[in-house]
Amino acid sequence: MNTLGTLGKDKKRLAAFATLTLLPLAVACGSEDAGSDTVGSGVSASVTGAHWAVDEVTVDGKKSAAPSHAYVRIADGGAVEGNLGCNNFGADAAFTDSKVTFDKMQATEMACEGVPPNFEVSLARTLSDGNLTAEVDGDKLTLTTTDGDRVALTKEKAAPLAGTKWAITSPDTDGKAHLTFDEKTGLVNGSLGCNKVRAEATVRDGSITLGTASTTRMMCDTSLMNTEKTLLGLFDGTVKYRVDHRTLVLTSENGERVNASAAE
Repeated sequence: MNTLGTLGKDKKRLAAFATLTLLPLAVACGSEDAGSDTVGSGVSASVTGAHWAVDEVTVDGKKSAAPSHAYVRIADGGAVEGNLGCNNFGADAAFTDSKVTFDKMQATEMACEGVPPNFEVSLARTLSDGNLTAEVDGDKLTLTTTDGDRVALTKEKAAPLAGTKWAITSPDTDGKAHLTFDEKTGLVNGSLGCNKVRAEATVRDGSITLGTASTTRMMCDTSLMNTEKTLLGLFDGTVKYRVDHRTLVLTSENGERVNASAAE
């Protein structure tokens, strides 16, 4: 069984990830072994079923702010899915009174720009460090090891399709492209990265029928204009959509995918 190679090239990282095994990106966190009998009473009712964004990790008294993608989500049956900041992970959670243990932790192997690898090591090591004391205070959750290391998390609500400003993440538009669906007017407004766009949008049964795009006529650099052509391919047709918490995926009739995330 391999440990995380990308994040564990030196001995310290390999040791920290000794309990993690590799999975493909589409990691299936649920399993037959993660039944409801793994979840006890007490704090579990306050922790399960929510999306917990990781705020920071404190190890040996030193705090490290978490990348925006880091999160933990525990299903009612105890199956765990999450992100360490770059790599996705899965585990099984078991509760005893005010404590939670993450077992069978498994993670993907990717390298992401802008994510310090040491943070992923610290978060993975802390989450897998035996019985963690779980303290819930409103929408805040703190997981603390017996040595006093901590993971601070905040409950994050899912973003609705309508009314959310969806920032396009791929194709890459340098963060300039975004779309907002207005349920009352039946329109979508936004930017293609260079030009503003507006069109009719009818949402029904997992799909969105987009009308002819009305755009401004500004000229930008060639790469951005090529990206705009890709985004314009969504219009004058029906696209499938899927919202996963704060991520939106649009799939055109010819299979082109556009990813977006809820803007802060």
